[in-house]
Amino acid sequence: MTVASDWNRKVVEEFRANEGRVGGPFEGAPVLLLHTTGRKTGTEWVNPVMYLAQDGRTFVFASKGGAPDNPDWYRNLLANPQVTVELGTQTLRATAVPVTGPERDAIYAEQARRYPGFAGYEARTDRVIPVVELISGN
Repeated sequence: MTVASDWNRKVVEEFRANEGRVGGPFEGAPVLLLHTTGRKTGTEWVNPVMYLAQDGRTFVFASKGGAPDNPDWYRNLLANPQVTVELGTQTLRATAVPVTGPERDAIYAEQARRYPGFAGYEARTDRVIPVVELISGN
């Protein structure tokens, strides 16, 4: 398993040490660890990401803080949608499925309503921030 940055590594360690809870900028926010397979290297990568649990479904957002390009983890899951998810103390296999159109817009709007930083990310970029459903049990 590889972590992209020292900052992410600290979040991953805190997540695992505290049964899925983290502090700092993620204090009180729903965070999961998303494991993807590198599209070029085949390396397993792990990234902490905020998620939205809604109507029995789980969604993540490729916001990258409103950067002009998508995060590497998003490009990786497009190439290999079979992912592993650490959610609290559970580890699940899932299939990552991009959500598009009006459904994507409604889900993103709900995340931005709950966590206004996501509205800021959207305002900072010209790209449509991808929304991905993680369908477990696959």
